[in-house]
Amino acid sequence: MLLSRRALLVALVLTTLTLASTACGFAAPTAIVSDEGMAALVAKPVALPDMALGSDTAPITIVEYSSLTCPHCTAFAQNVFPMLQSRYIDTGKVRFVSRDFPLDFKAAAASMLARCAANGDASKFFEATMMLFKQQQDLVEHTTDTLAAIGAKFGMTVSEVEKCVKSDDMLDKLQAAQTFAHNQLKVGATPTFFINGAKVEGSMSFEELEAKLLPLLKH
Repeated sequence: MLLSRRALLVALVLTTLTLASTACGFAAPTAIVSDEGMAALVAKPVALPDMALGSDTAPITIVEYSSLTCPHCTAFAQNVFPMLQSRYIDTGKVRFVSRDFPLDFKAAAASMLARCAANGDASKFFEATMMLFKQQQDLVEHTTDTLAAIGAKFGMTVSEVEKCVKSDDMLDKLQAAQTFAHNQLKVGATPTFFINGAKVEGSMSFEELEAKLLPLLKH
């Protein structure tokens, strides 16, 4: 089995967060942090390189924490993100950062695969994660075959996919980034967004998201 060893390790990762599981996330701890203070925390470098689309000088930065087995994250990726990209990211108004917050070992393995497939190329990372979101049901029910099939689309052999999802180094970094997100940013559910530091939990329609963006563009 491709994921048997990963299952135990990632289970330990999630256990260290001491969180109560819910449908598509965790029960988040309560804390009040100013948008400015939160923006500074969100901007801190994390253990894994950020995967971002858009201009570094965009007036708005959106950071999304997502899990590749979360249905609400899939809804955002398929129904909202394409319009956000065409109207705001590609036009230089928004820089969009995707960060991993896997809720189970299958999501963790998928996150690791996406990073291996991308090999540091953000556009390939987003391409891989979109494939994984579109095949979410297969990812959950036929994890090994789905990871191998998507890896193949990026030129990865079955052995390369296996090596990727068994990388202790990447898993350690994934754990460190997730622990930081939970402990410092109080991320407890997916998707969670930070829009110029302001925290927004849960999936949104494009109209709801746009209503949060437009006032920031008037400043």
